[in-house]
Amino acid sequence: MSKKVFVGNLPFNTSESDIRSLLEEYGEVTDIAMIRDRDTKRFRGFCFVEMDDSGAEEAIKSLNEQEYNGRTLKVNEAKPREERPGGRGGGRGGGNFGRGKPGGKPNNPRGDAISGNRRNFPSGSGHR
Repeated sequence: MSKKVFVGNLPFNTSESDIRSLLEEYGEVTDIAMIRDRDTKRFRGFCFVEMDDSGAEEAIKSLNEQEYNGRTLKVNEAKPREERPGGRGGGRGGGNFGRGKPGGKPNNPRGDAISGNRRNFPSGSGHR
């Protein structure tokens, strides 16, 4: 049985072979996922390592909060990935609501029948 381990706060110049040599003394490493920035492809300073159960437990106990190349490592059991809204944009919804642009609602923060400074009164009623 294998377990996935999160290894964080790594120096940005860390390579996959560095991670492998760091963790192999605790058990067999079967997979390493180096997390990279989507746009720049630069290593983001953390990875997920799959290794056997007993080796994973020992690595977590031994390496968490230990110094590695001038950085204090964060090593723990990886949590399952949370479901997030699809696509880019941060889940803020969409459209141009409140901006008065095509496809959105008119720019009317009060939400009543006011359009600019003119009220919707029948013409000839004496209101301006």
